[in-house]
Amino acid sequence: MKIWLAVLLCFVLGVQVADAGTERRLSFDELYSGGGALGLRFSDKVLSSEGKWISIRGFMAPPLKADADFFVLTREPVALCPFCQSDSDWPDNILVVYLSEKQRFVQNNAVIEVEGELEVGSWTDERTGFVSQLRLRNATFHKL
Repeated sequence: MKIWLAVLLCFVLGVQVADAGTERRLSFDELYSGGGALGLRFSDKVLSSEGKWISIRGFMAPPLKADADFFVLTREPVALCPFCQSDSDWPDNILVVYLSEKQRFVQNNAVIEVEGELEVGSWTDERTGFVSQLRLRNATFHKL
């Protein structure tokens, strides 16, 4: 009987751990729950992930400088900077990524996975003047 309970407990805990692992991954389709006259609305999954370590896959937009410590992650490959505009014009298919340390950038048609701490809400970067709605801080990435 004790063995059966131990096996059952391990199964239940194992399923919970697996579920927790999948919850930390976001996709571009899960970032917003809609929009209206006041702009885009963050999804419940994004709001519950704020301040947590998440991962997301996408494409690296071409960086503004070769030695930059940030880049824009996009749903599809792009050739130009997609977030050089105000937060009212913020597209729903990008995410700003601030790296924990400089990494070698990859071509804009390579799929990458990025991990970092999710930050939510309008913010203006003092160094560049760029405005963002969603950011990953202390991030790293790798090519898939």
